[in-house]
Amino acid sequence: MSDILKAIILSIVEGVTEFLPISSTGHLILVNNWIDFEGSFANSFNVIIQFGAILSVIVLYFNKLYPFSNTKSLKQRQETINLWLKVIVGFIPAAILGFLFGDIIEEKFFNPTTVAIMLLLGGIAILVLERKSKRPRINSFHDLSYKTAFIIGTIQCLAMIPGTSRSASTIIGAMLLGSSRQIAAEFSFFLAIPTMAGATAYSLLKMIKKGLFITSSQWILLTVGVVGSFLVALAVISFFMNYIKKKDFKLFGYYRIILGLLILGYFYMI
Repeated sequence: MSDILKAIILSIVEGVTEFLPISSTGHLILVNNWIDFEGSFANSFNVIIQFGAILSVIVLYFNKLYPFSNTKSLKQRQETINLWLKVIVGFIPAAILGFLFGDIIEEKFFNPTTVAIMLLLGGIAILVLERKSKRPRINSFHDLSYKTAFIIGTIQCLAMIPGTSRSASTIIGAMLLGSSRQIAAEFSFFLAIPTMAGATAYSLLKMIKKGLFITSSQWILLTVGVVGSFLVALAVISFFMNYIKKKDFKLFGYYRIILGLLILGYFYMI
């Protein structure tokens, strides 16, 4: 299999899984293992192509995220700025813990067994959450306090363990704190912007620090990965937001549990 084809496959996987509560990193680790695309560059590739998914959020929610639009009133501009401040507050825990423990976590936990276990635990958590779901008290970003944003950001740090899912941890955390599904999902999207941008920049800096300069062929692979994940994520976000208007997250919980069991079974048998 050519490296270009591997990059296309991984970009599709990233675009599909980044914003669904099923763990993009976990899926990328598994697919990397199966298509034999591993090593230092592969690890960086998995992180950097997430930038494409981030761009899809910015494109789809540009009006909501851009505070200086001429179509917005002064109050609306202030609300947008407040939203960004809440996103930044939510990003702080991941920035600190990622900087301190990111390399250790990558070394110890980036393996299929960890992914399978966390997929199982996350799936169970989603099903339990849906059984205990109550009427939300946070139905707009105005209702979301800075304290709640910080707590959601702290819960997001669980996703540093692959298989947990950044989307799942933030959405579950937000809903447990009283958020509606839509606000929980959108805040998860917005929180991904600084989180994934930071992870991408950190990954590039690590490569430079290690003297692993990106070759021209690797730049081509990264471009394919970023563009592919951007295009796929555009469609997936639209699907996901329409889906949760009518349905709950149980389907994703069952999917995680089944996939986790299949992975454990596969590696147990071999």
